[in-house]
Amino acid sequence: MVTQVDHIELIVDDLEGYVRLFEAIGFKPLSRTTHHGVSVELQLPGPNQPIFELHRVQGEEVIGVNHIAFRVDDVRAAYAALRAQGVRFEREPRYIQETGRTIANGRDPDGWRFQLVDAKRQSPQ
Repeated sequence: MVTQVDHIELIVDDLEGYVRLFEAIGFKPLSRTTHHGVSVELQLPGPNQPIFELHRVQGEEVIGVNHIAFRVDDVRAAYAALRAQGVRFEREPRYIQETGRTIANGRDPDGWRFQLVDAKRQSPQ
């Protein structure tokens, strides 16, 4: 079902400061989108590295880890299989045009968000 960690989303106050820090560490920018106002994706070079998605804190969000996303071959099938096992989800899977992803947001037993992401990722629109 899960093939790898796709991305880790961090909510930050100083978005550009975090981008500079991640670039200094060795991450390479992948994209900037209008998802969550402004969202920046960065990744370490090399195969199968998880992406870090950063966006500036908005509204009632809390600075820190928003979610960890797990890559799956088929989001809808994984969603159905996990729901059948009693895993809670916020809503049914949906396509996010700004990021080129089909996602399903779930909640772990402590209420923290996790995400399923389709392995057939498209370029952001």
